[in-house]
Amino acid sequence: MPDSQPQPPPPPSSSPGPADPSSLLLCGARLTDGRTVDVRLGGGRIEAVGTAGSLAAGGTRACGARVDLSGYLLLPAPAEPHAHADTALSADAEGPVSYEPQDVQRRATEAALLQLGHGATAVRAHVRVGDVQGLAALAAVLQARRALRGLAELTTVAMPRVLTGVAGADGLAVLRDAVKMGASVVGGRPDLDPDPAGYVEAVLEVASEHGCPVDLHTDAGDPARLARLAAMAGGLRPGVTLSPCGDLGRLPSEVASRAADQLAAAGVTVVCLPQGGCGGVDRRGAAPVRLLRAAGVRVAAGSGALRDVSNPVGRGDPLEAAFLLASRYGLTPEEAYDTVSGSARAVLGLPEVRVEAGFPAELLAVRGDRLAGALSLAYSRVVVHRGRVVARTSAVREFCSSAASVELGLPRQGRGQVS
Repeated sequence: MPDSQPQPPPPPSSSPGPADPSSLLLCGARLTDGRTVDVRLGGGRIEAVGTAGSLAAGGTRACGARVDLSGYLLLPAPAEPHAHADTALSADAEGPVSYEPQDVQRRATEAALLQLGHGATAVRAHVRVGDVQGLAALAAVLQARRALRGLAELTTVAMPRVLTGVAGADGLAVLRDAVKMGASVVGGRPDLDPDPAGYVEAVLEVASEHGCPVDLHTDAGDPARLARLAAMAGGLRPGVTLSPCGDLGRLPSEVASRAADQLAAAGVTVVCLPQGGCGGVDRRGAAPVRLLRAAGVRVAAGSGALRDVSNPVGRGDPLEAAFLLASRYGLTPEEAYDTVSGSARAVLGLPEVRVEAGFPAELLAVRGDRLAGALSLAYSRVVVHRGRVVARTSAVREFCSSAASVELGLPRQGRGQVS
């Protein structure tokens, strides 16, 4: 089952009528194929895409509002497949991280809004359960999810510490309770359990009982352990995801290639974290995305830690993850953006988005006219979720008066002079 169930589209209107206040017209946006278009949204879907100016008259149903996207590139919105909502924005805290419910809820809400501003209209958050915090942190993140309804989709992965042996009995009970409480995905860190294979087996059993996805943390540095995991995960529906798999790239090439083939055969998805590690996992390099893609493994990219002790400068920006994959790991801008959009949405079980009629109105407009430039200088952004604008970020670059600015026609400071 998907992390969150999308709403079915409403039946189309067959007769003209007054302007629909829920509809929206995006005017003059540029697409990645070079076309400049108008895009009409309604009922949470893309209703029509036409050449610039062609939809202004409204057609069968006039638009209730318009947004001028001249100078913007219009893209399917990214999604965040790997966040840590319970520890986000805690790097500057004095002393241990607070797991008081109100603190967790505040951090989780602020983090999701920050990621929404970057363009991620859906976020999968890993949350620790059991031990001292029990289910309190999960309850707080679920409360944040309810508060964010209509702005962004926040879903949770329950992460117990130990699931085997005497100590694991309590962890297994807590994991089942977490799913009943509302966790959409089961996961955790098998590498930290005394019996990693037993941990994976327990998680897969709970997932099978409840029909939910699995999302596990592993550095993937032990090829034998990775092979066992792939063998156990093969065929599980709705699917198994591994992240961040940073050590896979440190294995000998033939060993890494064999592991990639095993993951592909099992239908396992890998989420890499090009910005660094995440809570409980050492900071390592990103997984070998080109090798995995060549083997047929679906690869998505996430942000991981968002200004916690694992990465105190983490941005939680999907476009930065795509930028790093293009600039450091050899992906084309199109391939890199797919890891944070189409592939990331697939990880979350969400429907595909294209800027075409009939697809969900989950969109990101970025200042620029080419994808490469948007990944490089993605300052100004407009975010659309369920057919309405839910976030805007505007950046203005100005230069002081100089011979160069006059000659080149560069914008000057709006007020006064800069000495």
